[in-house]
Amino acid sequence: MAQKAVVRGCGSFLPEKVMTNAELATMVDTSDEWIRERTGIRERHIAGDDEKTSDLAAAAARAALAAAGMDANDIDLIVVATTTPDLTFPSTAAIVQAKLGIESGAAFDIQAVCTGFIYALSTAEKFLSSGQHKRALVIGAETFSRILNWEDRTTCVLFGDGAGAFVLEAQDESEANGRGVMNSYLRCDGRLVDLLYVDGGVSSTQSTGHVRMQGNKVFREAVNRISQAMEHVVDEAGIDVGDIDWFVPHQANERIINGVVKKLDLRPDQVISTIAGQGNTSAASIPLAYCAGVADGRIKNGDLVLIEGMGGGLTWGAALLRA
Repeated sequence: MAQKAVVRGCGSFLPEKVMTNAELATMVDTSDEWIRERTGIRERHIAGDDEKTSDLAAAAARAALAAAGMDANDIDLIVVATTTPDLTFPSTAAIVQAKLGIESGAAFDIQAVCTGFIYALSTAEKFLSSGQHKRALVIGAETFSRILNWEDRTTCVLFGDGAGAFVLEAQDESEANGRGVMNSYLRCDGRLVDLLYVDGGVSSTQSTGHVRMQGNKVFREAVNRISQAMEHVVDEAGIDVGDIDWFVPHQANERIINGVVKKLDLRPDQVISTIAGQGNTSAASIPLAYCAGVADGRIKNGDLVLIEGMGGGLTWGAALLRA
């Protein structure tokens, strides 16, 4: 019998330290008004010196397990989407596995920057639907503040740190009762690498580097590519975009989100946005926003949820799930 990957629980974690736009204005030539007008961001969370990506990921995972009513040893697959791993190797997922006390199963990272959670969710869904694994932790976690140039106002104002996690469980279609990941759509155009990248790396500079972005060009690419991905997944599911209950976008920029909403004729009250208080947390932004929607009662079991992301690569994608 066919298997569905059902979201059994979600969890999130944000570092305690908050950096406001006013604080940023003392560090770089910017202002609260300038940032809010162009991005919709008011503040973001910044990991402490003693907080690693794996710490944020493990905390979000524990919250997701608690929400699912499961123990860590129920998990036999961990997929972590991150651009800011603790170490070059081993994977952050391996470190998270150890921190959770899990002694069996598979664990690996996926790197697709801000589209990372879509890639990770789609990958885990394939493992579960094939019957190879039973329960997975899918985590988006970032300490993006580590790769920012705090003198570059075009990038340092955008990003924050955090983690979000899903517990996915393989269930027979009869048991799932329509719930689960329905489909996904993943794309990349490597010709556009220079629009959004980090100017360092193991084999190039032997350094971490900093984020570099051509913001206007990224914006122009984003709305069309994201909208196309969203239209693809709903068409494949045989539904209309207007049939979805909730749109949970990657929290990159309020103007991009609004552009997609307008292009696809969605209602503003269908959108779950956390960008004002969290900024762009890259691979963590989608699960963080999803968890916010669950926590405040908006997303309920049975709701149709459309998620999307776009990041360096350029990568982009969308997925449709029934909560």
